[in-house]
Amino acid sequence: WNGRVPVGYQQFAEALHAGTAGAPGARGALLALVDDKAQPAIVRASALSRLGPLMSPATLPAVTRALNDTDASVRLAAVEVLSGMDVPTRQRYLARMLGDPVRTVRIEAAYGLAGPGEAGLAPDDRARFDRALAEFVAVQTYNADRPEGRSRLAQLHSLRGNAEAAIAEYHKAMEIDPTYVQAYANLADLYRARGVDSEAEAVLRQGMAKVPSAGALRHALGLVHVRQKRSAEALKLFAEATKLDPGNARYAYVHAVALNDTGQQQQAMKVLEAARTRFPHDRDILSALAFYHARAGRQDAALAIVRQLRELDPENAQYAQMARQIEGAAAPR
Repeated sequence: WNGRVPVGYQQFAEALHAGTAGAPGARGALLALVDDKAQPAIVRASALSRLGPLMSPATLPAVTRALNDTDASVRLAAVEVLSGMDVPTRQRYLARMLGDPVRTVRIEAAYGLAGPGEAGLAPDDRARFDRALAEFVAVQTYNADRPEGRSRLAQLHSLRGNAEAAIAEYHKAMEIDPTYVQAYANLADLYRARGVDSEAEAVLRQGMAKVPSAGALRHALGLVHVRQKRSAEALKLFAEATKLDPGNARYAYVHAVALNDTGQQQQAMKVLEAARTRFPHDRDILSALAFYHARAGRQDAALAIVRQLRELDPENAQYAQMARQIEGAAAPR
């Protein structure tokens, strides 16, 4: 309004916003926040949580340093980020957090190791894991009058290979709150993993009847129909999910891919371009656009998008390879 960029005392909002949007420079800005001990702990924890989708070998040291932070909220955020990493990384860094003095931190470390991660723990770590996992179960049991508590127990059972117990807990969550969308979606995904798409469809339709506005359930049912080769029904559901939840970039991306796979390339491009307007930094949407442009012989348009991807994530070797492939296809023979 007055021709000058406002400058306030707090300088972290831009970095957190960039991290949320996945904008260029987000990783570096978030890393700077994480390591800045002058910032409030909640700010550094928020920066850590946004680093999850941007993890790379260069990012890992800052996250692991945060495990030693004096503030429990920062340590908890680091544990949650590392819980999304591969099994060896989880085993390497989360095992020692099983003895954290704050219960929330140690039970989340136990949850992060549950299943594949708990195999091969050293005897001392195994004992601490068992104690922390018992605490995790106690906390969720205390909260078992809420669907969230039941769902977390279900997720734990699923991670540890006890599908029947997980199914029972999801049903209890739905009984407590028939509008709890996550329980329907997760239970359907569990049935999918067991190869029982008919049960997955039944659960999702039950949820859609209870919560007609839930885009997540329509999206999940669309994926079931794709596996069942019911393409027309899947496309309808993907379109409905995108309309119900226009803020979800993944729904738009999957809708576009499904359109392309059924031969509707032009409509797929329209969906992607519209999604790109709403989500200008989404890697999946940009990658699909680059691929479809290149396949159609529009190498210049494809390369422009790949350049944008490389600006967003300079460390990603896949984007450099995409550029070489597109340039190679465009070169005269």
